[in-house]
Amino acid sequence: MADTVQYRLERMSDELDDLERRGLFTRAELAEVVRRRRDFEFRLRRHSPRKADFLDYIAYLLRVDALRDLRKRAIIRATPNPTHSDEDNGTNEDGKKRKKRKKKWAKSISDFAGVLRVLDVYRMATVRFKGDLDLWFRYLEFCRQKGHGRMKQVMAQAIRYHPKVPGLWMYAAAWEFDQNLNVAAARALMQSGLRSCPESEDMWIEYLRMELTYLNKLKARKVALGEDVKTLQKSTDDSGQWKEENKELFMSLDEQGDSPKESGLEDVALEDKEDLFWQQGVLIIRTIYHGAMEALPSSLTLRKKILDILNSVELAHSEELRLEVMDDLKKDFSHNEDYWDWLARLQLSDSTNSSTLNKKEAVLNKLNKSIQVYDEAVRKLPTSKMYSLYANFWLGVVFSDREDSISLFRDADFDASEFTSAILQVFENAESCGCLSEDLACQYVSLCLKLGRSEEAPERLEEAKNLAEKLCSGPLSQAANLWNLRASIEIKSLATATGSASFSEENLSSLFDLFNIVLPKLSITKAEGLWHTAMKLFSHEKIYFEKLVKCAMLSLSSAGGSDCGASVSSAFIGWVLQKDGIKQARKMYKRFLALPRPSLKFFQFCIELEANLASIGNNDGLVNARKLYDSAISLYPQERELWRKYYNMELTVGTSETSNAIYWRARKVLNDSTALDIPRS
Repeated sequence: MADTVQYRLERMSDELDDLERRGLFTRAELAEVVRRRRDFEFRLRRHSPRKADFLDYIAYLLRVDALRDLRKRAIIRATPNPTHSDEDNGTNEDGKKRKKRKKKWAKSISDFAGVLRVLDVYRMATVRFKGDLDLWFRYLEFCRQKGHGRMKQVMAQAIRYHPKVPGLWMYAAAWEFDQNLNVAAARALMQSGLRSCPESEDMWIEYLRMELTYLNKLKARKVALGEDVKTLQKSTDDSGQWKEENKELFMSLDEQGDSPKESGLEDVALEDKEDLFWQQGVLIIRTIYHGAMEALPSSLTLRKKILDILNSVELAHSEELRLEVMDDLKKDFSHNEDYWDWLARLQLSDSTNSSTLNKKEAVLNKLNKSIQVYDEAVRKLPTSKMYSLYANFWLGVVFSDREDSISLFRDADFDASEFTSAILQVFENAESCGCLSEDLACQYVSLCLKLGRSEEAPERLEEAKNLAEKLCSGPLSQAANLWNLRASIEIKSLATATGSASFSEENLSSLFDLFNIVLPKLSITKAEGLWHTAMKLFSHEKIYFEKLVKCAMLSLSSAGGSDCGASVSSAFIGWVLQKDGIKQARKMYKRFLALPRPSLKFFQFCIELEANLASIGNNDGLVNARKLYDSAISLYPQERELWRKYYNMELTVGTSETSNAIYWRARKVLNDSTALDIPRS
C-alpha cells in the first residue's frame, strides 16, 4: 500500500515543479499539498474505503485547482501591458515583449493535471461503488463541465452497469444532442433506452420532445436557406421589392428572365418538397406515439402528456394525429373516471369560436361544453367517483376560495346563485343512483350550509339539518364523518335557536340521545372524532358525562387494546383531571384499566401522569407509577422500551436497590444481558 501511494505521489513531481516555477505556489505550500494528498491516498488504499473519502479527496483537489486558477489570473492581470510610447523604440521590441508574455503563460502540465487527477479519483470511486447512481452522475457532470473527451467512455460504463435506469439514457442522449451535436447518436441512445426501459413514461416523452426539437432545428435551417415556403414566404409587396432590389441574384445563365410557367413549376416543386418534409416529421411522431401505446397501453398520463406536447407545437399536418390520439383515448379509457374529468376540463381551454363572443359569453360557452361532457360521463359511468369529480368541478367553478378552484372563473362576473340548482341536481342524481359516498354526502350537506345569502342562513341551516338527518338514517348510517357533521349542525342549530352558548335540559337530553344512537353503533376507531365532540359538549354536565363514560366503557371493552381506544380513554382522564383533580382522575383510569386488556398506549399515558407527580416529590405518584409499570409488564412482558423507562424512573427518583431489582428482572424476562444499561453504583 505504501509503495503504491509513493508511486502516485512521485508522478506529481512535474506538476509541482511547474507550479513552483510559475510562482503560483511556494515550496512550503507545495509541501502542505503533498502532505494532504498523501493522507487522502492512504485513506483510499485502506481495506474498506468509504464513499466520503473519495468525495473529500475530489473536493480538496478542486479547491487547489481553483486556487491555482485564481492566482494565475491575478498574476496575468498584474502584468503591465506594453504602452504606445514604446513605439519609438520600434515595433520589433514590442512584438518580442508580447511574444515573451504569451510564451510565459502558455498551457503547461499544471493547467490540466488537476482535472486529470480528479477524473482518476472518480474512476477509482466508480470502480469501488458501481451501484451508486449519485456518484456516476457526479462523474458525468464533471466530464461535461470540463468538456473532457472521457465523457463517452464514462457514459458507456454507467449505462453498462445500470441499463434499467431511464435517467442515464436520457442524460446521455441529451449530451449527444445538445453538446456533441450528434443527432443520430442521440436517437440511437433513446431507442436503446426504450428497449431496455419500455415502461418509462419519461423516456417516451423526452424522445418525442427530442424529435420535435430536431424538426424545429431543420425548419430553422430551411428558413435560413430560403427553402421553407410556408414560413419564409413574405407579403407580396415586400417580396417583390426585395426581388427588384436584388434582381441580379435571380438572373438565369442565358441572361433571360424566367417565364411565369417555369416559376410556377419551381414553386410547385418546392411546395411538394416542403410537404414531404412535414409528412416525414409527422410520420416520426406517429411512430413514437404508436410505440408508446404498445409499451404502455393503460397509461392515461402518458397520452395526456403526448397530447399536450402536440397542442403546444405548431406542426403542419398534425391535426389528424391529434384527432387520432383523442379517438384512442375515448376508445381505451371510456371506463375511466379520470379520463372524463380531464376531457371535461379540457373544454375550458378550447378557444374555438370564442373570438366573436364577449368574455362572459365565451366562459359560459366553455362551461356548457364541460357540463355536456360530465352529463355524458355520468350516463355511461354512474359511479361514486364520477359524481364526486363532477361535484368537485362545480365547487371549483362557484367557490373561488377553494384550493382547486378554476382560475377561468375567478375573475368572471358570476353569482353563485346562478348555478345553485345545477350543483344540487348533481348531488340529487348521485343520491337517486345510489352513488352517494360518505365524502360526497358531507360535501352535499356542507354545500347546503354555504349556498344562499346571509338572511337565508336560518333556512339553509334547517335544510342542511334535515338533509343530514335523512342521509344518516339511510344507507350512510355507518358514516362517521357524516354523523360528526350532523352533530355539529344540531349543536349550531340549537345555539342559534336559543341565542346562547348554554343549553337547556331539554336540549342537552336531545343532543345526548343523538350521541347515544350513533356511538354504540360505530366502532371506536371510526367514531373517535364524535367521542371528542361529545366529551367537550358534556364536560361540565356531571350526569351526562357519567353516562358517556359508561357508554365508552362498553365500546372499549369490545375494541380491546387499540390505540384509538387509548386516545378516547386518555381524553376522558384529561377532562376529569382538569375539572376534578388527580384523585378523581386516578379513580377514572382505574375503571378503564379494569377493562379487558387495556392498551399499552393507555398504560403509558397513566404512567406518565403519575411519573410527573413523582418527579416533583409526590410519594403517592411514585407508588402508583410502580403499580402501573408492574401491571403493564404483566400484560406486555417483552416490551423493551417499557422496561427501559421503568428502569430510568427508578434511577431518577428511586433507590439503588429498586433500580438494581428492575435491572435483573428485565435481564431475566427478556433473556438479554444488553437490554438495559449497567446500573449505577
